[in-house]
Amino acid sequence: MKHYNIVYSLEADKDINNLFEFIIFQYKAPLTAFKYVQELLDEIKKLSYSAESYSVQTRKSLQQYGPFPRRINYKKMAIIYNIVNDVVYIRRVISANIILGL
Repeated sequence: MKHYNIVYSLEADKDINNLFEFIIFQYKAPLTAFKYVQELLDEIKKLSYSAESYSVQTRKSLQQYGPFPRRINYKKMAIIYNIVNDVVYIRRVISANIILGL
């Protein structure tokens, strides 16, 4: 089984941080925010051994995230990533309904 290292882009880091803060301040639920983000990160960690099992996305709007973008979902969030050699680059973590509308 191939193993991949996972690298987060600055945008993906900001996306996760913004999501965490949104849940804390909008819903006043710090424990929920912590749990949600932890589970999101756990889902991303699974890509270290399963990254190639998800199909390359051909949607034009996803091409802005680099060559051969792939996508997985965690609840209502879309995790967009690319694979380059033995590295999974997490490009964005955004609301899935944003992509559906593109």
